[in-house]
Amino acid sequence: MSRIGIKPIAVPAGVDVTIGSDNVVTVKGPKGTLTKSYNKDMIIKLADGVITVERPSEDKKHKSLHGLTRTLISNMVTGVTEGYSKSLEIVGVGYRATKQGKNVNLTLGYSHPVVISETDTIKLDVPQPNTVVVSGIDKQAVGQFASEIRGKRPPEPYKGKGIRYSGEYVIHKEGKAGKGSKK
Repeated sequence: MSRIGIKPIAVPAGVDVTIGSDNVVTVKGPKGTLTKSYNKDMIIKLADGVITVERPSEDKKHKSLHGLTRTLISNMVTGVTEGYSKSLEIVGVGYRATKQGKNVNLTLGYSHPVVISETDTIKLDVPQPNTVVVSGIDKQAVGQFASEIRGKRPPEPYKGKGIRYSGEYVIHKEGKAGKGSKK
């Protein structure tokens, strides 16, 4: 049995879960609503405020989908109750971020500022000039958006300048070694 797949998901108070036909799961909570369709083979049940996911057989495909389906549903429940956020650090002389309305202007050493706009589901916050916080209710969308921001100027390996995830360790390379003087 899948160690993750067999764990039940407790539905907290204030969260409404509906399981429709063809395994369409809708989770509605205080922060918003998420809807996702899952594989038709998985058996998703809601009883007494607990969601369980079962697999119909011991096929390799069903085994691999079992834990995945359970984790994705658990992420939906956590997203509508607590939400998700990723913090990005901007490292480099003159590199900074400023928020203007729903836009974030990034100064990253280019000849032009890089402008990133909030979406309906993703919110951006700039608590300090060198920090950008991406938050939302969909874990996958938050991670994808943070990855796209990081891609605007990934950390370079010599001085470490660029945008990195908070707590990310950047491996530094040694610079060019001089050949010395030949006489």
